[in-house]
Amino acid sequence: MDLSLAKRGAKPADQSDRRDGGALSRLWKQIVYTAKLRQIDQDTKAFTPLGSVLIPDVLEGTVDRFADNTAFIFEGARSTYADLEARANRIAAWGQNIGLKPGDTVALFMDNRPDYVAVWFGLSKIGVITALINSHLSGTGLTHCLNVAEAKAIITCQELDARVRDIRADLVDSTVPVEILDPGSTFSNWLETLSSDRPDRSQRDALRGKDVALLIYTSGTTGLPKAAKMTHARCLIMMRSFATPCQVGPDDVIYETLPLYHGTTGVCGVGIALTTGAAILLRRKFSASAFWNEAREYGATMFIYVGELGRFLMNQPPSDAERTHKMTRGLGNGMRPDVWRQFVNRTGIKQLFEFYGSTEGNISLINLDGTIGSVGCVPPIIRKQMLIRVVKTDPVTGEILRTPDGLCMEADIDEPGEAIGAIKQTETRNSFEGYSDKSATEKKILRNVFEANDAWFRSGDLMRRDRMGRFYFVDRVGDTFRWKSENVSTTEVAEVMSHVPGVTIANVFGVPVPGFDGKAGMAAVSVDETFSVASVYEEIAKHLPSYARPVFLRIVDGHDTTGTLKLSKVDLVKQGIDRLANVDGVFILDEREKSYRPYTISDRDALAEGALRL
Repeated sequence: MDLSLAKRGAKPADQSDRRDGGALSRLWKQIVYTAKLRQIDQDTKAFTPLGSVLIPDVLEGTVDRFADNTAFIFEGARSTYADLEARANRIAAWGQNIGLKPGDTVALFMDNRPDYVAVWFGLSKIGVITALINSHLSGTGLTHCLNVAEAKAIITCQELDARVRDIRADLVDSTVPVEILDPGSTFSNWLETLSSDRPDRSQRDALRGKDVALLIYTSGTTGLPKAAKMTHARCLIMMRSFATPCQVGPDDVIYETLPLYHGTTGVCGVGIALTTGAAILLRRKFSASAFWNEAREYGATMFIYVGELGRFLMNQPPSDAERTHKMTRGLGNGMRPDVWRQFVNRTGIKQLFEFYGSTEGNISLINLDGTIGSVGCVPPIIRKQMLIRVVKTDPVTGEILRTPDGLCMEADIDEPGEAIGAIKQTETRNSFEGYSDKSATEKKILRNVFEANDAWFRSGDLMRRDRMGRFYFVDRVGDTFRWKSENVSTTEVAEVMSHVPGVTIANVFGVPVPGFDGKAGMAAVSVDETFSVASVYEEIAKHLPSYARPVFLRIVDGHDTTGTLKLSKVDLVKQGIDRLANVDGVFILDEREKSYRPYTISDRDALAEGALRL
């Protein structure tokens, strides 16, 4: 897609280049803190000048300071930090009782609840790794994740137990114990008989910051989920880094509605509370209709977001509740610029701390100045210290482009390219521990980038950088397709489509068309009663060049989403266009008439015969 499209949504309504003193102050504090984190010696010390680099040491310190503070508000009930640790200590006692040793792994396959955190907190006290399994998985995907973890035990809940039983015979160890952790369950009752005292710290004396604390699964773009190895030091960076810029303290109530198996919610969101003494307002499952009323009822002051949460909320009718709450901040990633503007205007929540980072990656950015669409800023003055670069890529294949000498080339200002991060294994923030699968790890490493034998982490994300050093997400590598010899970003087209009156959600992707090179754009949209097909062309013609306008338009009843509310397009892409001829709600672009008309069998046949121009 051309650069004019990439720039859409880059600036807020007011002066985006102006930064207030508070933002500069937070940025400076973040730079200083990041520099200190890089001084952590992961190899030889459990304690550093910043304190311990082990999760249980840090969280026990929070309990000691805030034992009587509310840790969780869940389904109307409150529990304190002392309650959380008592449960965690019983989990640790259970682990010792069944003979778990430091370095062993327990798989946690459960929905959101305070016990979710208590399990991995408790196991960390005795050096045991917790594998956080996506609670939406079943069948082959679940089998794969459990086998990769090499779990010595599985903790689940009644709602998910049947899925485990269905695949148990396919596990490498089909005799692995499975415990159901529900109120009143046999396992839960057994835990209550165990000691709630802290296990002796000698249980983890041999642990270092480089040792793995959690396995968090990331699906990437293809294939089965990959288990990212999250060390204690890395997890603590994710848990602690946002408290200072977001100004979180023990009086805050942080609203979490998304799955705890996900890094943004389960590590960053949970961590920002559990390292400051704040409370977590936890929901089993996100509900757009209940969001504002629940936030208001329990006094939430901040929320964690990811993916399309903002759009789902903005698709709800405006209400008094969305402006009569106490929330002043949001922390997360994936808020598209069009939703961002609407969200700020409707809710009055001005501070959205959009950050960028992947579970396993070594690239971290955070937007502190409120520039809509930006995922963070690396001012030119500190660019050398922040080892993040954007390199030129082939827009069709996604491959990194190289000079005749074999080295990579930095993308120009405002030119989309793949974001990469320098791998420095001696520095906590810039290390890359990789996955359990060594071949998957190697695929994410780019070598001989700017000099011989250097190594950089491939993010798989197209980004661009402006002259001020602000970064903007453009698309996933592979989500950009080529049409009429031009490159089209699905994210940018979806943003434009979302402005069409009556469109509530837009999902854009490329589909092959017989006789044409590249892929034609298709927009699958959910709509409300105000939508009219006649209004689509007018909107897209204002903002999109002809090659980027969706050739096909499909109205769908709803969209499949992942557990973290990201739109899924796999099944839509597989359906293509052949079987959609004469299907209600499917349209084709007619540039001569400047409109969309129903897609017919005659159109399909004409395309196959090369008789229809697009």
